[in-house]
Amino acid sequence: MAFDLFGVICGGIFLVAVFLITAVRVIYEYQRGVVFTLGKFSGVRGPGLTVIIPILQEIRIVDMRITTTDVPKQEIITKDNVPIMANTVVYFRVEKPEDAVIKIEDYHFAVSQYTQAALRDVVGNSELDVVLTQREQIADSIKKIVDAETSEWGVDISAIKIQEIELPAEMKRAMAKQAEAERDRRATVIKSEGELAASKNLMKAAENLSKSTGALHLRTLQTIAEIAADPSEKIVIFLPSELKGVLEKLK
Repeated sequence: MAFDLFGVICGGIFLVAVFLITAVRVIYEYQRGVVFTLGKFSGVRGPGLTVIIPILQEIRIVDMRITTTDVPKQEIITKDNVPIMANTVVYFRVEKPEDAVIKIEDYHFAVSQYTQAALRDVVGNSELDVVLTQREQIADSIKKIVDAETSEWGVDISAIKIQEIELPAEMKRAMAKQAEAERDRRATVIKSEGELAASKNLMKAAENLSKSTGALHLRTLQTIAEIAADPSEKIVIFLPSELKGVLEKLK
């Protein structure tokens, strides 16, 4: 009799343990539990401690935090027929856990596939220059397309970023040559502007000297003094008649 009582107690403890393991769930702050009763949706629970009825009820845990998914690199033909390789990263979060469980089998995979299709569509309808210079606008266009679809699954697209755009090797060489030609052109323009400014200054100085005979003579004498500073050089200078008269008066 005592043995039977001990067996009943042990059996009861075992059943209680099984019930606690299968019926009691802890749902974290960043999670929600989608509960089904006899296969029918019966509510969303959490966060905290929750109890479900074994066999009759089932719970699916959904992570509500922002999740990132890398969209694999793929080849895309731009509007102007340039083949490029591009990939993106998607930031998204679940807003309605019941829709994310009921309306889509695997929302992670679905978001990745839909972003891939939207990337091909948007880039394929854009020229290469636009793709290279307007990444933010391209990414925003992709986000709008994907978000319009995923909102039905209870998923919100936080952001889409274009990570890398890889050009063909011959296109890279052509762009490098173009950039070098542009640098040379700018250097030529700067040099020409400097020469133009210098010529204007010389013309202005000549104009000022021509207005004053004394200043012109003084500048001539300064030039002679600079040339004569080197005693090893023998230079013959023909002075203007006006300057000769000035020198004779100074004697």
